[in-house]
This record gives sequence, C-alpha cells and structure tokens, in this order.
Amino acid sequence: MSPSVRNVIAWILQALLAAMFIFSGFNKLSHGPETAKMFGSMGFPEWFAYLIGGAELLGGIGLLVPRTVRPAALGLIVIMIGAVWVHATKIPGGLLPATTDKGFQPNGMPAMVLLVLLVVVYLLRRPVARLA
Repeated sequence: MSPSVRNVIAWILQALLAAMFIFSGFNKLSHGPETAKMFGSMGFPEWFAYLIGGAELLGGIGLLVPRTVRPAALGLIVIMIGAVWVHATKIPGGLLPATTDKGFQPNGMPAMVLLVLLVVVYLLRRPVARLA
C-alpha cells in the first residue's frame, strides 16, 4: 500500500473514531449521575464512569492530533478491551448480536468493531522506515 493511500485511510478512520469517542465521552460526562449509577450496578465504583468518559473524550481528541494518535489509540484500545470484557461478562446478551422482542440488539458488537478499528489506526500510524 502506498504511503499516501495509507495516510488517507488512517485519517478517515481517525476522524470517524474521534467523532464516536468524543460523542461517547461527552455523553457519559453530561449524563454523569445516570452513567455512574449504571457503572455501579455492574460492580464498578461510580467514579469510574467519569474516568472512562473523560478518557474517551480526551482519547477522541488525541486521535485528531498527529503527535498523539498512537498514544490515544493505545489508551482507547485498553478501554475497548475492557468494554468487550464487560459486555461478555456483565451485560445480559453478551457479545453477539441478537434479535429479541425489542428488535435487533447489537450487544457487544460495536465495542468489538471499535477495538478492531483502533488497532488498524495504531498499525497504520506506526513509524515507517524511509528509503535512502
């Protein structure tokens, strides 16, 4: 893959992921008490909701700054590994999508897709050796 194509793909993914994480983090923080209660019901301390919301917001912004793309992606990868684990162990329905009487329930699929896309961005933004 040529460096220019790789760069375009990386920027598109970074912009989409940044928008998703900025929205998700802002949503967690703006609905703090409800989010904290939900985290508490899963056995986490309620302050953890604010930590995750802030980390998602900052990580989303970090995906848009060239110097911080890889550290931001790495931090968000850790968060998404945790999200996948929570979906697999603590949320009814687990990871796989299902159709219920309430309609289609994606369950943990969005978390897994975001995790894979973050890994792709992390790999696309790795340093490349320059040819002399």
